Amino acid sequence: MDAQAYAAGRDDSVEHAQAGNAARYMATNDPDFEQKAADIIGLYLNPPAHAAVFCVDEKTAIQALDRKDPVLPLSPGRAERHGFEYFRHGTLSLYAAFDTKTGEILGKTAVRHTSAEFVAFLADIVVNQPRGKEIHVIADNLSAHKTGQVDDFLDRHPKVHLHFTPTYSSWLNQIELWFAKIERDVIARGVFKSVADLRRKLMKYIRHYNNVPRTVKWRYFDPTRRITPSSAVTVH
Repeated sequence: MDAQAYAAGRDDSVEHAQAGNAARYMATNDPDFEQKAADIIGLYLNPPAHAAVFCVDEKTAIQALDRKDPVLPLSPGRAERHGFEYFRHGTLSLYAAFDTKTGEILGKTAVRHTSAEFVAFLADIVVNQPRGKEIHVIADNLSAHKTGQVDDFLDRHPKVHLHFTPTYSSWLNQIELWFAKIERDVIARGVFKSVADLRRKLMKYIRHYNNVPRTVKWRYFDPTRRITPSSAVTVH
């Protein structure tokens, strides 16, 4: 996953946008944006020696949708077609940690997405690393990431350090690129006979992806478009 290719794709879509279309955005109001952004980007570009850096987040309420009619495949001159009706079997949340050095994914599904599940996933990350290794975790500002349970976990594991993205700036978290990939490859077009089937297909995808993982090349190409707290932008 190359950030340059990702950005290029977005620019190309803008050039071909039709009149009347609109896109939404949210500008950060975090007074410490530059400091927090620099901290996270620094972990990408110059990570601490002998430490592991993980981008962590949860993709919540993934629906196990079973199409009533079969999906009609892509054919010459005809797009892939999905039936209108479906059965909803339930939902799952997917916790994922993206290793910024190797590109590998540690994943885990859960029925709920509370602070307890987040702490349990942090514990899984610790168990999968050599004992005593420094671990830096990049996460967003979800309230479940900032509870007393999380504080207690960090007190018990002083080698684990949490780094929070600025407000409305989850795009700084590289796991969001991978979530977009699994959404395209599995979830959006998936047919799931049950919640268990959804879980099985998500975890199978992660195992397959980890056979040939890819890191993100974090680059910044146009300093003239840099947004700062003094930039003249419209905030909604």
